[in-house]
Amino acid sequence: MYEPESEYAFDKDLTTRLRDLQTPIKPYWARWTFPNLLALFAVVVAFYRLLANVPNRFLDPNAGHITVVLGTLGLWRFGWWFTHSIRAMIYARCKWPGMRKQADALWDAGWRPKRLHIQMTTYYEEPSITKRVIGSILGQIRRERIPTTLYIGTGSAYDEMIIREFVQTYAQDIPDDLAELVFIRQNQPGKRMAIGLILRAISRTAADPEDMVIFMDGDALFGDDVLKKTLSMFAYDPELQALTTDEEVICYGPQWIAKWLDMRFAQRRLAMQSHALSNRVLTLTGRMSVFRARHIVDPKFIRTIEADHLNHWLWGRFRFLSGDDKSTWYRLLSVGAKMTYVPDATVYTIEVIKENGLMRMIQNFRRWSGNMLRNGTRAIALGPRQMPFFIWWCVVDQRLAMWTMMVSPIMAVLGSMIAPGYFWNCLIWVLFSRVVLCLFLIGYSRRADMTWPFILYLNQVINASVKIYMIFHLSKQKWSNRGNQSTGEGTSFVDRLRNGFAMFQLVTATSAFLTLLMLYVGLIEMPF
Repeated sequence: MYEPESEYAFDKDLTTRLRDLQTPIKPYWARWTFPNLLALFAVVVAFYRLLANVPNRFLDPNAGHITVVLGTLGLWRFGWWFTHSIRAMIYARCKWPGMRKQADALWDAGWRPKRLHIQMTTYYEEPSITKRVIGSILGQIRRERIPTTLYIGTGSAYDEMIIREFVQTYAQDIPDDLAELVFIRQNQPGKRMAIGLILRAISRTAADPEDMVIFMDGDALFGDDVLKKTLSMFAYDPELQALTTDEEVICYGPQWIAKWLDMRFAQRRLAMQSHALSNRVLTLTGRMSVFRARHIVDPKFIRTIEADHLNHWLWGRFRFLSGDDKSTWYRLLSVGAKMTYVPDATVYTIEVIKENGLMRMIQNFRRWSGNMLRNGTRAIALGPRQMPFFIWWCVVDQRLAMWTMMVSPIMAVLGSMIAPGYFWNCLIWVLFSRVVLCLFLIGYSRRADMTWPFILYLNQVINASVKIYMIFHLSKQKWSNRGNQSTGEGTSFVDRLRNGFAMFQLVTATSAFLTLLMLYVGLIEMPF
Protein backbone atom coordinates (compact mmCIF):
# COMPACT_ATOMS: atom_id res chain seq x y z
CA MET A 1 0.00 0.00 0.00
CA TYR A 2 1.01 3.62 -0.49
CA GLU A 3 2.55 5.62 2.33
CA PRO A 4 0.73 8.89 3.18
CA GLU A 5 3.13 10.99 1.12
CA SER A 6 2.85 8.76 -1.95
CA GLU A 7 -0.92 8.52 -1.44
CA TYR A 8 -1.13 12.30 -1.73
CA ALA A 9 1.02 12.24 -4.87
CA PHE A 10 -1.11 9.44 -6.31
CA ASP A 11 -4.30 11.38 -5.60
CA LYS A 12 -2.88 14.53 -7.18
CA ASP A 13 -1.82 12.64 -10.30
CA LEU A 14 -5.23 10.94 -10.48
CA THR A 15 -6.90 14.36 -10.40
CA THR A 16 -4.77 15.50 -13.33
CA ARG A 17 -5.55 12.40 -15.37
CA LEU A 18 -9.27 12.64 -14.69
CA ARG A 19 -9.31 16.28 -15.71
CA ASP A 20 -7.62 15.33 -18.98
CA LEU A 21 -10.15 12.56 -19.67
CA GLN A 22 -13.13 14.79 -18.88
CA THR A 23 -12.22 17.47 -21.42
CA PRO A 24 -14.39 17.56 -24.58
CA ILE A 25 -13.30 15.08 -27.24
CA LYS A 26 -11.44 16.82 -30.07
CA PRO A 27 -12.29 16.46 -33.77
CA TYR A 28 -10.61 13.52 -35.48
CA TRP A 29 -7.54 15.24 -36.92
CA ALA A 30 -7.05 17.36 -33.81
CA ARG A 31 -6.33 14.14 -31.91
CA TRP A 32 -3.06 13.69 -33.79
CA THR A 33 0.13 14.97 -32.22
CA PHE A 34 3.14 15.81 -34.38
CA PRO A 35 5.09 12.65 -33.33
CA ASN A 36 2.13 10.46 -34.30
CA LEU A 37 1.70 12.25 -37.63
CA LEU A 38 5.41 11.70 -38.22
CA ALA A 39 5.01 8.02 -37.33
CA LEU A 40 2.07 7.72 -39.74
CA PHE A 41 4.17 9.31 -42.48
CA ALA A 42 7.02 6.87 -41.75
CA VAL A 43 4.62 3.91 -41.94
CA VAL A 44 3.25 5.14 -45.28
CA VAL A 45 6.79 5.56 -46.64
CA ALA A 46 7.76 2.09 -45.41
CA PHE A 47 4.62 0.65 -46.98
CA TYR A 48 5.37 2.37 -50.29
CA ARG A 49 8.98 1.13 -50.31
CA LEU A 50 7.87 -2.41 -49.57
CA LEU A 51 5.35 -2.29 -52.42
CA ALA A 52 8.01 -0.90 -54.77
CA ASN A 53 10.79 -3.34 -53.87
CA VAL A 54 9.15 -6.61 -52.84
CA PRO A 55 8.07 -8.82 -55.76
CA ASN A 56 4.37 -9.66 -55.81
CA ARG A 57 4.17 -13.34 -54.82
CA PHE A 58 0.42 -13.29 -54.24
CA LEU A 59 -0.09 -14.17 -57.92
CA ASP A 60 2.73 -16.72 -58.04
CA PRO A 61 1.32 -19.89 -59.68
CA ASN A 62 2.77 -22.00 -56.88
CA ALA A 63 1.06 -19.92 -54.18
CA GLY A 64 -2.19 -18.84 -55.83
CA HIS A 65 -4.25 -21.30 -53.78
CA ILE A 66 -2.78 -19.80 -50.59
CA THR A 67 -3.70 -16.31 -51.72
CA VAL A 68 -7.29 -17.45 -52.32
CA VAL A 69 -7.60 -18.65 -48.70
CA LEU A 70 -5.92 -15.61 -47.19
CA GLY A 71 -7.93 -13.28 -49.40
CA THR A 72 -11.19 -14.99 -48.47
CA LEU A 73 -10.38 -14.80 -44.75
CA GLY A 74 -9.34 -11.18 -45.15
CA LEU A 75 -12.57 -10.27 -46.91
CA TRP A 76 -14.56 -12.08 -44.22
CA ARG A 77 -12.82 -10.40 -41.29
CA PHE A 78 -12.80 -6.97 -42.94
CA GLY A 79 -16.46 -7.47 -43.86
CA TRP A 80 -17.22 -8.29 -40.23
CA TRP A 81 -15.45 -5.13 -39.04
CA PHE A 82 -17.26 -3.11 -41.71
CA THR A 83 -20.61 -4.55 -40.60
CA HIS A 84 -19.91 -3.61 -36.97
CA SER A 85 -18.79 -0.12 -37.97
CA ILE A 86 -21.94 0.54 -40.04
CA ARG A 87 -24.18 -0.77 -37.27
CA ALA A 88 -22.30 1.32 -34.67
CA MET A 89 -22.72 4.41 -36.85
CA ILE A 90 -26.46 3.78 -37.24
CA TYR A 91 -26.83 3.37 -33.48
CA ALA A 92 -24.77 6.48 -32.65
CA ARG A 93 -26.24 8.81 -35.27
CA CYS A 94 -29.78 7.55 -35.83
CA LYS A 95 -31.09 5.55 -32.89
CA TRP A 96 -29.26 6.88 -29.85
CA PRO A 97 -29.93 10.67 -30.14
CA GLY A 98 -33.70 10.11 -30.00
CA MET A 99 -33.35 7.76 -27.03
CA ARG A 100 -31.27 10.29 -25.13
CA LYS A 101 -33.57 13.21 -25.91
CA GLN A 102 -36.69 11.41 -24.68
CA ALA A 103 -34.96 9.98 -21.60
CA ASP A 104 -33.65 13.43 -20.62
CA ALA A 105 -37.11 14.92 -21.03
CA LEU A 106 -38.58 12.40 -18.60
CA TRP A 107 -35.78 13.01 -16.10
CA ASP A 108 -36.15 16.79 -16.33
CA ALA A 109 -39.89 16.37 -15.80
CA GLY A 110 -39.14 14.83 -12.41
CA TRP A 111 -39.05 11.07 -12.94
CA ARG A 112 -36.87 9.21 -10.41
CA PRO A 113 -36.74 5.56 -9.39
CA LYS A 114 -38.44 4.81 -6.09
CA ARG A 115 -35.14 3.59 -4.71
CA LEU A 116 -31.65 2.89 -5.96
CA HIS A 117 -29.59 -0.02 -4.62
CA ILE A 118 -25.85 0.04 -5.34
CA GLN A 119 -23.86 -3.13 -4.79
CA MET A 120 -20.12 -2.58 -4.77
CA THR A 121 -17.38 -5.00 -3.82
CA THR A 122 -13.92 -3.91 -2.71
CA TYR A 123 -10.90 -5.83 -1.50
CA TYR A 124 -7.83 -4.06 -0.08
CA GLU A 125 -8.18 -1.28 -2.64
CA GLU A 126 -5.83 1.72 -2.71
CA PRO A 127 -7.27 4.28 -0.23
CA SER A 128 -7.17 7.14 -2.75
CA ILE A 129 -9.17 5.09 -5.25
CA THR A 130 -11.74 4.04 -2.65
CA LYS A 131 -12.30 7.62 -1.48
CA ARG A 132 -12.65 8.88 -5.05
CA VAL A 133 -15.17 6.17 -5.92
CA ILE A 134 -17.34 6.76 -2.82
CA GLY A 135 -17.14 10.51 -3.30
CA SER A 136 -18.30 10.26 -6.92
CA ILE A 137 -21.31 8.15 -5.88
CA LEU A 138 -22.38 10.35 -2.96
CA GLY A 139 -21.94 13.54 -4.98
CA GLN A 140 -24.42 12.37 -7.61
CA ILE A 141 -26.87 11.04 -5.01
CA ARG A 142 -26.78 14.44 -3.30
CA ARG A 143 -27.38 16.30 -6.56
CA GLU A 144 -30.08 14.04 -8.03
CA ARG A 145 -31.90 13.43 -4.71
CA ILE A 146 -32.40 9.70 -5.33
CA PRO A 147 -33.09 7.61 -2.20
CA THR A 148 -30.18 5.16 -2.22
CA THR A 149 -28.81 2.28 -0.24
CA LEU A 150 -25.11 1.69 -0.85
CA TYR A 151 -24.10 -1.89 -0.05
CA ILE A 152 -20.35 -2.41 0.30
CA GLY A 153 -19.15 -6.01 0.17
CA THR A 154 -15.82 -6.28 2.01
CA GLY A 155 -13.43 -8.97 3.10
CA SER A 156 -11.98 -7.21 6.13
CA ALA A 157 -12.23 -4.12 8.31
CA TYR A 158 -9.52 -2.37 6.25
CA ASP A 159 -11.78 -1.07 3.47
CA GLU A 160 -14.69 -0.50 5.88
CA MET A 161 -12.61 1.83 8.04
CA ILE A 162 -11.47 3.91 5.06
CA ILE A 163 -15.01 4.27 3.72
CA ARG A 164 -16.62 4.99 7.11
CA GLU A 165 -14.11 7.71 7.95
CA PHE A 166 -14.51 9.31 4.52
CA VAL A 167 -18.32 9.33 4.72
CA GLN A 168 -18.32 10.74 8.26
CA THR A 169 -16.00 13.53 7.17
CA TYR A 170 -17.33 14.51 3.74
CA ALA A 171 -20.96 13.39 3.63
CA GLN A 172 -22.39 14.76 6.87
CA ASP A 173 -24.86 16.93 4.95
CA ILE A 174 -26.56 13.92 3.30
CA PRO A 175 -29.57 12.82 5.39
CA ASP A 176 -29.92 9.16 6.34
CA ASP A 177 -33.23 8.82 4.50
CA LEU A 178 -31.49 9.88 1.26
CA ALA A 179 -28.36 7.73 1.45
CA GLU A 180 -27.85 4.68 3.64
CA LEU A 181 -24.51 2.91 3.93
CA VAL A 182 -24.50 -0.84 4.62
CA PHE A 183 -21.37 -2.97 5.04
CA ILE A 184 -21.62 -6.68 4.35
CA ARG A 185 -18.61 -8.67 5.47
CA GLN A 186 -18.36 -11.85 3.43
CA ASN A 187 -17.95 -15.11 5.31
CA GLN A 188 -16.84 -17.14 2.29
CA PRO A 189 -14.02 -16.32 -0.15
CA GLY A 190 -14.50 -14.91 -3.63
CA LYS A 191 -16.17 -11.94 -5.28
CA ARG A 192 -19.18 -14.02 -6.32
CA MET A 193 -20.04 -14.85 -2.72
CA ALA A 194 -19.64 -11.18 -1.75
CA ILE A 195 -22.12 -10.19 -4.48
CA GLY A 196 -24.48 -12.98 -3.49
CA LEU A 197 -24.58 -11.80 0.12
CA ILE A 198 -25.40 -8.27 -1.03
CA LEU A 199 -28.16 -9.45 -3.35
CA ARG A 200 -29.70 -11.51 -0.54
CA ALA A 201 -29.63 -8.41 1.66
CA ILE A 202 -31.42 -6.43 -1.06
CA SER A 203 -33.97 -9.23 -1.37
CA ARG A 204 -34.68 -9.14 2.36
CA THR A 205 -35.61 -5.45 2.12
CA ALA A 206 -38.55 -6.42 -0.12
CA ALA A 207 -37.22 -4.19 -2.88
CA ASP A 208 -39.80 -3.00 -5.39
CA PRO A 209 -39.46 -4.81 -8.78
CA GLU A 210 -39.09 -1.38 -10.44
CA ASP A 211 -36.25 -0.28 -8.16
CA MET A 212 -32.88 0.12 -9.85
CA VAL A 213 -29.80 -1.91 -8.88
CA ILE A 214 -26.27 -0.91 -9.88
CA PHE A 215 -23.49 -3.49 -10.06
CA MET A 216 -20.06 -1.88 -9.79
CA ASP A 217 -16.48 -2.55 -8.74
CA GLY A 218 -14.51 -0.77 -6.06
CA ASP A 219 -12.16 0.77 -8.65
CA ALA A 220 -14.86 2.17 -10.96
CA LEU A 221 -15.20 5.95 -10.72
CA PHE A 222 -18.41 7.64 -11.89
CA GLY A 223 -18.08 10.26 -14.60
CA ASP A 224 -20.37 13.28 -14.92
CA ASP A 225 -24.11 12.59 -14.57
CA VAL A 226 -23.78 8.81 -14.74
CA LEU A 227 -26.86 8.27 -12.58
CA LYS A 228 -28.98 10.66 -14.63
CA LYS A 229 -27.80 9.26 -17.96
CA THR A 230 -28.30 5.60 -17.03
CA LEU A 231 -31.37 5.55 -14.80
CA SER A 232 -33.37 7.76 -17.16
CA MET A 233 -33.13 5.08 -19.85
CA PHE A 234 -35.38 2.81 -17.78
CA ALA A 235 -38.02 5.54 -17.69
CA TYR A 236 -37.75 5.96 -21.46
CA ASP A 237 -38.06 2.22 -22.17
CA PRO A 238 -40.26 0.20 -19.77
CA GLU A 239 -39.09 -3.02 -21.49
CA LEU A 240 -35.42 -2.34 -20.80
CA GLN A 241 -34.06 -4.71 -18.15
CA ALA A 242 -30.33 -3.94 -18.02
CA LEU A 243 -27.67 -1.68 -19.46
CA THR A 244 -23.95 -1.06 -19.32
CA THR A 245 -21.89 2.08 -19.87
CA ASP A 246 -18.85 3.47 -21.63
CA GLU A 247 -15.48 3.04 -19.92
CA GLU A 248 -12.20 4.93 -19.90
CA VAL A 249 -9.05 3.50 -18.38
CA ILE A 250 -6.52 5.19 -16.10
CA CYS A 251 -3.52 2.88 -16.01
CA TYR A 252 -0.63 2.96 -13.55
CA GLY A 253 1.85 0.55 -15.07
CA PRO A 254 3.97 0.01 -18.20
CA GLN A 255 3.21 2.55 -20.90
CA TRP A 256 2.59 -0.07 -23.57
CA ILE A 257 -0.02 -1.73 -21.35
CA ALA A 258 -1.79 1.63 -21.01
CA LYS A 259 -1.79 1.95 -24.81
CA TRP A 260 -3.11 -1.60 -25.15
CA LEU A 261 -5.96 -0.89 -22.73
CA ASP A 262 -6.82 2.35 -24.56
CA MET A 263 -7.05 0.37 -27.79
CA ARG A 264 -9.18 -2.34 -26.13
CA PHE A 265 -11.67 0.23 -24.87
CA ALA A 266 -11.87 1.82 -28.34
CA GLN A 267 -12.73 -1.63 -29.73
CA ARG A 268 -15.28 -2.04 -26.96
CA ARG A 269 -17.07 1.22 -27.89
CA LEU A 270 -17.35 0.16 -31.50
CA ALA A 271 -18.62 -3.34 -30.68
CA MET A 272 -21.02 -2.26 -27.93
CA GLN A 273 -22.80 0.24 -30.17
CA SER A 274 -23.10 -2.37 -32.89
CA HIS A 275 -24.56 -4.93 -30.47
CA ALA A 276 -26.93 -2.40 -28.88
CA LEU A 277 -28.60 -1.88 -32.25
CA SER A 278 -30.06 -5.38 -31.70
CA ASN A 279 -31.20 -4.49 -28.15
CA ARG A 280 -28.64 -6.80 -26.60
CA VAL A 281 -25.00 -6.62 -25.51
CA LEU A 282 -22.38 -9.36 -25.17
CA THR A 283 -21.53 -8.59 -21.57
CA LEU A 284 -23.05 -6.64 -18.69
CA THR A 285 -19.74 -5.27 -17.53
CA GLY A 286 -19.05 -5.74 -13.83
CA ARG A 287 -17.37 -2.34 -13.60
CA MET A 288 -20.75 -0.65 -14.09
CA SER A 289 -24.12 -2.12 -15.11
CA VAL A 290 -27.67 -1.28 -14.07
CA PHE A 291 -30.60 -3.72 -13.66
CA ARG A 292 -34.25 -3.66 -12.78
CA ALA A 293 -34.64 -5.15 -9.30
CA ARG A 294 -37.17 -7.73 -10.46
CA HIS A 295 -34.32 -9.83 -11.81
CA ILE A 296 -31.91 -9.17 -8.96
CA VAL A 297 -34.22 -10.46 -6.21
CA ASP A 298 -34.99 -13.65 -8.15
CA PRO A 299 -33.44 -16.54 -6.14
CA LYS A 300 -32.33 -18.20 -9.39
CA PHE A 301 -30.44 -15.05 -10.40
CA ILE A 302 -28.76 -14.82 -6.99
CA ARG A 303 -27.79 -18.47 -7.05
CA THR A 304 -26.40 -18.07 -10.56
CA ILE A 305 -24.08 -15.36 -9.28
CA GLU A 306 -23.00 -17.35 -6.23
CA ALA A 307 -22.54 -20.77 -7.77
CA ASP A 308 -22.56 -20.53 -11.55
CA HIS A 309 -21.00 -23.67 -12.93
CA LEU A 310 -20.49 -25.83 -15.99
CA ASN A 311 -20.94 -29.58 -16.36
CA HIS A 312 -18.11 -30.73 -18.62
CA TRP A 313 -17.51 -34.24 -19.90
CA LEU A 314 -13.83 -34.09 -18.91
CA TRP A 315 -13.64 -31.63 -16.02
CA GLY A 316 -16.90 -32.65 -14.42
CA ARG A 317 -18.90 -30.02 -12.54
CA PHE A 318 -16.79 -26.96 -11.75
CA ARG A 319 -17.77 -23.52 -10.48
CA PHE A 320 -16.83 -20.25 -12.13
CA LEU A 321 -14.28 -18.23 -10.21
CA SER A 322 -14.65 -14.83 -11.93
CA GLY A 323 -16.89 -13.65 -14.76
CA ASP A 324 -19.91 -12.60 -12.70
CA ASP A 325 -20.66 -10.10 -15.49
CA LYS A 326 -20.96 -12.96 -17.97
CA SER A 327 -23.23 -14.88 -15.59
CA THR A 328 -25.61 -11.94 -15.20
CA TRP A 329 -25.57 -11.49 -18.97
CA TYR A 330 -26.33 -15.14 -19.67
CA ARG A 331 -29.12 -15.25 -17.12
CA LEU A 332 -30.89 -12.24 -18.68
CA LEU A 333 -30.13 -13.45 -22.21
CA SER A 334 -31.78 -16.80 -21.43
CA VAL A 335 -35.04 -15.09 -20.42
CA GLY A 336 -35.11 -12.78 -23.45
CA ALA A 337 -34.40 -9.59 -21.48
CA LYS A 338 -33.78 -6.36 -23.40
CA MET A 339 -30.37 -4.76 -22.82
CA THR A 340 -28.57 -1.70 -24.14
CA TYR A 341 -25.39 0.37 -24.03
CA VAL A 342 -25.21 4.01 -22.94
CA PRO A 343 -22.33 5.63 -24.86
CA ASP A 344 -22.43 9.02 -23.12
CA ALA A 345 -22.26 7.72 -19.52
CA THR A 346 -18.62 7.12 -18.66
CA VAL A 347 -17.09 5.16 -15.83
CA TYR A 348 -13.35 5.49 -15.23
CA THR A 349 -11.53 2.22 -14.58
CA ILE A 350 -8.38 2.59 -12.50
CA GLU A 351 -5.79 -0.12 -13.18
CA VAL A 352 -2.74 -0.38 -10.92
CA ILE A 353 -0.34 -2.91 -12.49
CA LYS A 354 2.56 -3.84 -10.26
CA GLU A 355 3.57 -7.13 -11.88
CA ASN A 356 5.15 -7.90 -15.26
CA GLY A 357 3.14 -6.23 -18.02
CA LEU A 358 3.18 -9.12 -20.50
CA MET A 359 2.23 -11.63 -17.82
CA ARG A 360 -0.65 -9.38 -16.74
CA MET A 361 -1.80 -9.16 -20.36
CA ILE A 362 -1.79 -12.95 -20.74
CA GLN A 363 -3.47 -13.40 -17.36
CA ASN A 364 -6.23 -10.99 -18.39
CA PHE A 365 -6.68 -12.85 -21.66
CA ARG A 366 -6.92 -16.14 -19.79
CA ARG A 367 -9.61 -14.71 -17.52
CA TRP A 368 -11.56 -12.86 -20.23
CA SER A 369 -11.29 -15.63 -22.82
CA GLY A 370 -12.07 -18.35 -20.31
CA ASN A 371 -15.19 -16.51 -19.15
CA MET A 372 -16.25 -15.94 -22.75
CA LEU A 373 -15.72 -19.57 -23.77
CA ARG A 374 -17.43 -21.02 -20.71
CA ASN A 375 -20.51 -18.86 -21.24
CA GLY A 376 -20.36 -18.86 -25.03
CA THR A 377 -21.01 -22.60 -25.24
CA ARG A 378 -24.34 -22.38 -23.46
CA ALA A 379 -25.28 -19.06 -25.10
CA ILE A 380 -24.88 -20.65 -28.53
CA ALA A 381 -27.01 -23.56 -27.33
CA LEU A 382 -29.89 -21.13 -26.67
CA GLY A 383 -30.13 -20.69 -30.43
CA PRO A 384 -31.02 -17.69 -32.61
CA ARG A 385 -34.70 -17.92 -31.63
CA GLN A 386 -33.90 -16.94 -28.04
CA MET A 387 -32.02 -13.81 -29.10
CA PRO A 388 -31.57 -11.67 -32.22
CA PHE A 389 -29.74 -13.64 -34.91
CA PHE A 390 -26.95 -11.06 -35.14
CA ILE A 391 -26.12 -11.44 -31.43
CA TRP A 392 -26.18 -15.22 -31.70
CA TRP A 393 -23.81 -15.08 -34.66
CA CYS A 394 -21.48 -12.72 -32.75
CA VAL A 395 -21.10 -15.41 -30.10
CA VAL A 396 -20.50 -18.08 -32.77
CA ASP A 397 -17.94 -15.83 -34.47
CA GLN A 398 -15.97 -15.57 -31.23
CA ARG A 399 -15.41 -19.33 -31.44
CA LEU A 400 -14.39 -19.26 -35.09
CA ALA A 401 -12.09 -16.23 -34.92
CA MET A 402 -9.55 -17.89 -32.62
CA TRP A 403 -8.74 -20.45 -35.34
CA THR A 404 -9.07 -18.22 -38.40
CA MET A 405 -6.74 -15.66 -36.81
CA MET A 406 -3.95 -18.26 -36.68
CA VAL A 407 -4.34 -19.28 -40.33
CA SER A 408 -2.71 -16.14 -41.74
CA PRO A 409 0.64 -16.14 -39.85
CA ILE A 410 1.06 -19.90 -40.26
CA MET A 411 0.26 -19.89 -43.99
CA ALA A 412 2.53 -16.88 -44.49
CA VAL A 413 5.46 -18.93 -43.18
CA LEU A 414 4.43 -22.10 -45.05
CA GLY A 415 3.84 -20.16 -48.25
CA SER A 416 7.41 -18.87 -48.20
CA MET A 417 8.63 -22.46 -48.45
CA ILE A 418 7.07 -22.90 -51.89
CA ALA A 419 7.18 -19.28 -53.06
CA PRO A 420 10.26 -17.53 -51.58
CA GLY A 421 9.39 -14.03 -50.38
CA TYR A 422 5.69 -14.79 -49.85
CA PHE A 423 6.11 -13.96 -46.17
CA TRP A 424 7.04 -10.36 -47.03
CA ASN A 425 3.90 -9.95 -49.11
CA CYS A 426 1.88 -11.13 -46.12
CA LEU A 427 3.75 -8.71 -43.88
CA ILE A 428 2.77 -5.86 -46.20
CA TRP A 429 -0.87 -6.92 -45.94
CA VAL A 430 -0.69 -7.15 -42.14
CA LEU A 431 0.85 -3.68 -41.95
CA PHE A 432 -1.71 -2.17 -44.31
CA SER A 433 -4.77 -3.83 -42.78
CA ARG A 434 -3.87 -3.02 -39.16
CA VAL A 435 -3.07 0.59 -39.99
CA VAL A 436 -6.45 0.97 -41.72
CA LEU A 437 -8.30 -0.65 -38.82
CA CYS A 438 -6.51 1.52 -36.28
CA LEU A 439 -7.13 4.71 -38.26
CA PHE A 440 -10.78 3.84 -37.89
CA LEU A 441 -10.48 2.89 -34.20
CA ILE A 442 -8.96 6.28 -33.44
CA GLY A 443 -12.43 7.66 -34.11
CA TYR A 444 -13.51 5.86 -30.92
CA SER A 445 -10.61 7.14 -28.82
CA ARG A 446 -9.54 10.45 -27.37
CA ARG A 447 -6.15 10.48 -29.05
CA ALA A 448 -4.28 9.02 -32.01
CA ASP A 449 -1.55 6.49 -31.37
CA MET A 450 0.53 4.91 -34.11
CA THR A 451 1.71 2.11 -31.87
CA TRP A 452 -1.79 0.65 -32.11
CA PRO A 453 -1.31 -1.26 -35.42
CA PHE A 454 1.53 -3.26 -33.86
CA ILE A 455 -0.22 -3.69 -30.52
CA LEU A 456 -3.42 -4.73 -32.33
CA TYR A 457 -1.69 -7.57 -34.17
CA LEU A 458 0.10 -8.70 -31.01
CA ASN A 459 -3.25 -8.53 -29.20
CA GLN A 460 -4.94 -10.68 -31.86
CA VAL A 461 -2.26 -13.36 -32.02
CA ILE A 462 -1.84 -13.71 -28.24
CA ASN A 463 -5.60 -13.64 -27.65
CA ALA A 464 -6.23 -16.34 -30.26
CA SER A 465 -3.45 -18.50 -28.83
CA VAL A 466 -4.82 -18.16 -25.30
CA LYS A 467 -8.34 -19.01 -26.48
CA ILE A 468 -7.11 -22.17 -28.22
CA TYR A 469 -5.38 -23.21 -25.00
CA MET A 470 -8.37 -22.33 -22.83
CA ILE A 471 -10.95 -24.20 -24.94
CA PHE A 472 -9.26 -27.40 -23.79
CA HIS A 473 -8.67 -26.19 -20.20
CA LEU A 474 -12.00 -24.60 -19.27
CA SER A 475 -11.70 -25.47 -15.58
CA LYS A 476 -8.37 -23.66 -15.17
CA GLN A 477 -9.04 -20.25 -13.67
CA LYS A 478 -6.78 -17.74 -11.97
CA TRP A 479 -7.52 -14.26 -10.66
CA SER A 480 -4.84 -12.17 -8.97
CA ASN A 481 -7.46 -9.92 -7.35
CA ARG A 482 -9.34 -10.80 -4.15
CA GLY A 483 -6.66 -13.02 -2.66
CA ASN A 484 -4.97 -14.42 -5.77
CA GLN A 485 -7.56 -17.13 -6.32
CA SER A 486 -7.13 -20.10 -8.61
CA THR A 487 -8.94 -23.31 -9.45
CA GLY A 488 -8.45 -26.29 -11.72
CA GLU A 489 -4.86 -26.78 -10.52
CA GLY A 490 -5.44 -29.97 -8.51
CA THR A 491 -2.58 -32.44 -7.99
CA SER A 492 -4.51 -35.66 -7.37
CA PHE A 493 -4.13 -38.62 -9.72
CA VAL A 494 -7.49 -37.86 -11.36
CA ASP A 495 -6.54 -34.20 -11.79
CA ARG A 496 -3.21 -35.14 -13.38
CA LEU A 497 -5.00 -37.59 -15.66
CA ARG A 498 -7.48 -34.93 -16.75
CA ASN A 499 -4.75 -32.36 -17.33
CA GLY A 500 -2.76 -34.89 -19.33
CA PHE A 501 -5.72 -35.74 -21.52
CA ALA A 502 -6.52 -32.03 -22.01
CA MET A 503 -2.94 -31.44 -23.14
CA PHE A 504 -3.23 -34.45 -25.46
CA GLN A 505 -6.35 -32.89 -26.98
CA LEU A 506 -4.60 -29.54 -27.39
CA VAL A 507 -1.55 -31.06 -29.07
CA THR A 508 -3.73 -33.27 -31.28
CA ALA A 509 -5.99 -30.42 -32.35
CA THR A 510 -3.14 -28.00 -33.09
CA SER A 511 -1.19 -30.73 -34.89
CA ALA A 512 -4.23 -31.58 -37.02
CA PHE A 513 -4.74 -27.87 -37.71
CA LEU A 514 -1.12 -27.47 -38.82
CA THR A 515 -1.22 -30.69 -40.85
CA LEU A 516 -4.32 -29.60 -42.75
CA LEU A 517 -2.68 -26.28 -43.59
CA MET A 518 0.47 -28.04 -44.77
CA LEU A 519 -1.60 -30.40 -46.89
CA TYR A 520 -3.43 -27.50 -48.45
CA VAL A 521 -0.25 -25.53 -49.10
CA GLY A 522 1.32 -28.62 -50.69
CA LEU A 523 4.26 -29.14 -48.38
CA ILE A 524 3.13 -32.67 -47.59
CA GLU A 525 0.95 -35.17 -49.41
CA MET A 526 -1.57 -37.71 -48.29
CA PRO A 527 0.04 -41.17 -47.97
CA PHE A 528 -2.60 -42.72 -50.23
